[in-house]
Amino acid sequence: MISALRRHIQHSAATNDRVKALVQSFAGVVRYDLRRWTRVVYERECTRLLQDIKIDTLDVLEISAGETWQKMRCRSYRAANYPEFDICTGTLDQTFDLIIADQVFEHLLWPNRGARNVLAMLRPGGYFLVITPFLVRVHEVPNDCSRWTETGLRYFLADNGFDLDAIQTGSWGNLACVKATLVAWSRIGWFASLRNDPAYPVVVWALARKSTAQ
Repeated sequence: MISALRRHIQHSAATNDRVKALVQSFAGVVRYDLRRWTRVVYERECTRLLQDIKIDTLDVLEISAGETWQKMRCRSYRAANYPEFDICTGTLDQTFDLIIADQVFEHLLWPNRGARNVLAMLRPGGYFLVITPFLVRVHEVPNDCSRWTETGLRYFLADNGFDLDAIQTGSWGNLACVKATLVAWSRIGWFASLRNDPAYPVVVWALARKSTAQ
């Protein structure tokens, strides 16, 4: 019953701004952390990666943009959202220093085409940050097609033209989070652990680089 109530509240908050504001206000009072359990660690670690490559000096494209990365300071930011733009079928008439795809590539029917189109839109030496889930339930928005481990993601990117030796990967997993995510997109709340269980990866990421000679 508690899980059903939680799912109902989460759905209502996602679809009704008034309910969302009330939930956020109440959570603040009782110090309940509303951040998604699956996202906290990778957002922290990927933020560090982007700071290391000096994102504030880069022209950035985000594919199917969310709220997280557009808040980071960069030289310029552009969003290309599905279905108006499909990374599998074409490119934009502009090139970029950094392209971000956060929770996107698992949904692509043609991920290899998507990776090659990303490569085509990067300037020589440009970066591609890709973040995908692993041990989470199927979520068809509108399709759910692929999962990669760190090794799989590294060689997927290399197979589509990125410099294998310049690909950095990472992952975060937690068995309790895996179990919770099978039911709902759980929040940190009061008790969720951020301990990493490498055998149960929830999310995998890679920062790849296009060769300066390309």
